[in-house]
Amino acid sequence: MHLRRRELLLAASAALVAGAALGAAPARAADADTVVMTTKDGKITIQLDPKLAPGHVKQIETLVGQHFYDGIVFHRVIGGFMAQTGDPTGTGMGGSKLPDLKAEFTDTPFKRGTVGMARSSSPDSANSQFFICLGDAPFLNGQYTVVGQVTSGMDVVDKIKKGAADDNGKVTNPDKIVTMRMASK
Repeated sequence: MHLRRRELLLAASAALVAGAALGAAPARAADADTVVMTTKDGKITIQLDPKLAPGHVKQIETLVGQHFYDGIVFHRVIGGFMAQTGDPTGTGMGGSKLPDLKAEFTDTPFKRGTVGMARSSSPDSANSQFFICLGDAPFLNGQYTVVGQVTSGMDVVDKIKKGAADDNGKVTNPDKIVTMRMASK
């Protein structure tokens, strides 16, 4: 009798799991919203988070799809702080032809590996430039838009050529993004 009851429980459990699976929403691909950036030193994988910043993530994904970031330099890199890129002019003053974005600030902390959007003094001026935190940067919390997190390749990020400390991180003969692609493509 005990064995029969166990079999019935297992069958009921299997039916519940099957029913839940049939009614479940389709799963997203494991690599959705994942970007793979290649530099001379290797690959950096970034998991973008559209729940945090849907407009910014959409813009980055659009630009990645256009191969906009290929060949763009890390124009400003400050050791222990961040590596900034995304400006086609390499000066820190440029952006894409897409419109600037309204700020999507959250309480997500800026820590080592966090990817955030660069902007001018106007909160609603982010466009294509972004930065990767080389260390924790709590002074940025709530003032810049977080778009994602490096999930692998921080050792590669650490190798990006640093800029001059006395020149706000401006880099001479800077490293560049060789390619930047969506992992799902």
